Amino acid sequence: MGFFDKILGPKPRIAKSDPIDVVRIKPDPMSIYKKEIEDYYIAASVEVGNTTTKCILTATNMSTGMAQHVNKTVRMTRDVRPPKVGEEVFGKTLTGVPFTRESVSELVSGTIIDCLNEANLDIDTNLHFVVRSTGVVAGFASPEEVGNFVLALADGCLKAGVSPKHMTPAMGIDTIPEQFKKHSLIEKVSFLGAVAGVLPPTGATGVEIVANEMEGELATAGIKEGAKWADVDFRNPCLSLDFGTTLDGRITNSETPYAKTIGNFCGLAGAIPDVIVQGTGLVDPGTGTALDIFKEKTSASGKKAKQAEKYAEEIHKHISIEVVPEGRDRYGSVPVNAEAAKTIGVVLIGCDVGKDGSDLPALFQIGKRIYESDGIKMIAAVMDPIAAISVERLVRTAIDAGVVSKETAIGITGRAGITGNKPALILDRIIKMNFFEDPESQVVFVDDGLARGAAVMARCMNSLGVPKNPIGGNRGGGCVLAGRMALQNSG
Repeated sequence: MGFFDKILGPKPRIAKSDPIDVVRIKPDPMSIYKKEIEDYYIAASVEVGNTTTKCILTATNMSTGMAQHVNKTVRMTRDVRPPKVGEEVFGKTLTGVPFTRESVSELVSGTIIDCLNEANLDIDTNLHFVVRSTGVVAGFASPEEVGNFVLALADGCLKAGVSPKHMTPAMGIDTIPEQFKKHSLIEKVSFLGAVAGVLPPTGATGVEIVANEMEGELATAGIKEGAKWADVDFRNPCLSLDFGTTLDGRITNSETPYAKTIGNFCGLAGAIPDVIVQGTGLVDPGTGTALDIFKEKTSASGKKAKQAEKYAEEIHKHISIEVVPEGRDRYGSVPVNAEAAKTIGVVLIGCDVGKDGSDLPALFQIGKRIYESDGIKMIAAVMDPIAAISVERLVRTAIDAGVVSKETAIGITGRAGITGNKPALILDRIIKMNFFEDPESQVVFVDDGLARGAAVMARCMNSLGVPKNPIGGNRGGGCVLAGRMALQNSG
């Protein structure tokens, strides 16, 4: 650490990629860039979350493996239309907004169409793959019921004009678009369900151990890709945390050629700052979010920073972070299968406020008190140490459980984990743990991790690899293609 680092503190590695010019993605046929443009693989991430519904387009340069943002369309999920007569309500958001299969499909369809139109892209000729996911899990009775929501997402994609072949894995080289056949390794290694070199934690039970498993899978993959923009080797072993409204993420080991998922995160994340903001009275007391107020980065220093940390510590007295106890079928309102986790050797770590959010009203009152005594700037300042303390507690729990090593890379994504001054405070706490070898090169913060992960998943499902810039394998190691080929040939 240099002289200025001692004064200013370590600088967090934040992954940022400049948006790519849509004109260069959809060029005139005579463009001199035509050959280069053909290397861009355009994927859409379609997600219905508790707070927002998004369609995010990314373009991956298949010569380099680097993904860039094309366009993002965001709608508030609470604005989904009400159920019509005769429609079956099969779930709701954390704040109680009801869903029907028809209403979800209409919300998804409209979001996709708007996103593509804004980018001047044609859904038939320019879009190569669509990955759909949901973070809306609190209103479901079990992980299996999330499947109903996924079907509604599929309905919306089809309604928007997405072809079924753009939502399913390629079956052979003949089903790969002509311009990408040279990048596909499908004749050497087939898709076995591993995304970004990590096998899902289903094991012998055949069931998911947490309802938003796919979100954790995509966030992990997205951080792996995004980290390349920050010059961080975020490959296995790694720990990912996605702070959306609910918490998701994974911990992987260093097995090759495919790593195993040895840890999962679940529970509440962005819902915590949301309810604190609701206590101010500046947003709807039932559906308001921190996003409704905080549009710009704010920070606190000196006495205000110390006061903000005291408030954060008070709030954390109501927050439980622990290995999910056996017998729980829900944690932080998220359906889980703790017994299945134990059976297959996966450590399930959760974040809750009381039991399944029972103490959220207490945080509402704390938010009201802080606002009345210190104003909205203090509310904003409190959000950062809340996140930093959360990350420290989650990582310590994982260390104590024996699923994190000194070499493990740590990646953070999601609105409640990377906004404001959170990256600097989080990195500072991780450094002060004195556990990791070189935390400044092991910790990375990535925007739109889930959307980036969708682009990675699309590539994995179509065996589109970049051996010279791999996402799979271990930190500091090379491409593991040969090992994967040997594994499949031995089977």
